Amino acid sequence: MLLAFAATSALAQQSNSHTPHQAAFAMPDKYSAQTVKQIFAKGGNAVDAAIAAGFSLAVTYPEAGNLGGGGFMTIFNAKPDNQQHSYFLDYREKAPIAATETMYLDENGEVIPYRSLVGYRASGVPGTVMGMWQAHQKFGTLPWSELLQPAIDLAQNGFQVSPQLESRSAWYSGWIADKSTQPLNFNDYFSGLKINQLLKQPELAQTLSRIAEKGVAEFYRGKTADLLVKQMQQGGGLITHKDLASYQAVWRQPVIGEWNGMQIVSAPPPSSGGVAIIQLLKMQKQLEPLYQQYLADQQNSGLSEQAIEAHFYAEMAKRVYADRAYYLGDSDFVYVPITELISDDYLFERASEVNLERISDSAQISHGKIETPETTHFSIVDPYGNAVSNTYTLNMPFGNGVVIEGAGFLMNDEMDDFSTKPGVANVFGVVGGKANAIAPQKRMLSSMSPTIVLKDNRVDMVVGTPGGSTIITSVFQTIMNVYKKGMSVQQAVDAPRVHHQLLPINQIAYNPELPDKVKDDLLMLGYNLKKNNYMGDVQMILHTTEGYQAASDVRGEGVAGIWTAQ
Repeated sequence: MLLAFAATSALAQQSNSHTPHQAAFAMPDKYSAQTVKQIFAKGGNAVDAAIAAGFSLAVTYPEAGNLGGGGFMTIFNAKPDNQQHSYFLDYREKAPIAATETMYLDENGEVIPYRSLVGYRASGVPGTVMGMWQAHQKFGTLPWSELLQPAIDLAQNGFQVSPQLESRSAWYSGWIADKSTQPLNFNDYFSGLKINQLLKQPELAQTLSRIAEKGVAEFYRGKTADLLVKQMQQGGGLITHKDLASYQAVWRQPVIGEWNGMQIVSAPPPSSGGVAIIQLLKMQKQLEPLYQQYLADQQNSGLSEQAIEAHFYAEMAKRVYADRAYYLGDSDFVYVPITELISDDYLFERASEVNLERISDSAQISHGKIETPETTHFSIVDPYGNAVSNTYTLNMPFGNGVVIEGAGFLMNDEMDDFSTKPGVANVFGVVGGKANAIAPQKRMLSSMSPTIVLKDNRVDMVVGTPGGSTIITSVFQTIMNVYKKGMSVQQAVDAPRVHHQLLPINQIAYNPELPDKVKDDLLMLGYNLKKNNYMGDVQMILHTTEGYQAASDVRGEGVAGIWTAQ
């Protein structure tokens, strides 16, 4: 493959009067934040910064940053070609050609525990390197090799292990200890990490250097591909040279919904996130008068407003997650009625089922009637008004526990995001249906929701988060915190969040904490409560009259800031 470094459709590179010479970023760690600033200082745009940060996170955030995973990128072009402002790049992993619908079931048709999560057969064909390459070919301006240099330096010279990396790696090492029939090599690379220890990764540095020099072909057809396939063959995995050579990322139309005079631009299938977030926002708007009346009626009841709000969100979420299970899958394989699912008429019918008086019976909630899934996220706005919202992942922290020897990167366990058996929940407790069944070269359903909010064809918000099935509700609530509750950006991302996803029945999860009164009220309403140890790491940028604000969730170790051209 010939290397082409010139962009075919570059983003705007002129001063934007919306926020002149000002850029913003909200990143999951300090190293990726520093990388973004380095790229801006060199004149790079938002996509350049996203690519460089994505590769840097593959070094410093191995729980989720990756070469061996995949994800989604939502892009806003401030100076569009052919009047197209919004783009969406799907670089989600794909099932290997040898994958079968029943590959994780035993002879009795029952799911084999952990087979889709741990070990060689848990991996889909990686998409991250191809995604970053295709984003660069369409919108990048700086040389490809220059964008990989920060990651190469971090891998060669090392970085300081954070408290989060120490604790997560220790937890994961213990978690996988008894869950694979094949030996795993995770501990050879990541066991015994200590806070502030300098972690160098020479094998990964060599891999990144090869990709920087030879481009995407190195990962999918070169030495790196050989190392990956060799180890897959030795461990009984399914990924072959043919799988790698045939992989492509896909440019898709983003899901766009109108809400409160703004456009919500988000992820289409194989993500369920964009559809679900727009459904939640539109139902909220339709039900707002009824909700406010109910609040007024309950003023003397003693029931807390926060508990009523959590119940309201749960009632909407029941319908959204029922639709997710039935309709959503890879649109290259199954028909997904996106237009109908986010239409006002359809959502009016769904909203009419919401019961503010009591909990709806989950067993009685099915999909609506339509006539004729550890992740990391970052948000970037460049000095020219372009924006990137990017979420990518290995699925579980550190993926399937397999490091490609000689290449130094972890592999994903995204096959668990398929419906291994219709009606059986995955690791995040989400039940899937036939639309998300395993098939060769099919992309598995996801909840990743990289989102951009537009006002008057300009970026007003860039937002997203990790968190498995809680991604959808976290993004929804953070948007609500800003636009309906008037919170600052930092308040919005730090605020307590609640989550309900139809099943487990009547369970509301929360993080970090709810007042005792609110918990008592929810228990009285009939909910059971679960405190989640983790519920996202929101990274948000918002435009205000004074310029941009940026915030990283207090739950994580992120760094957000404003960059101004000198």
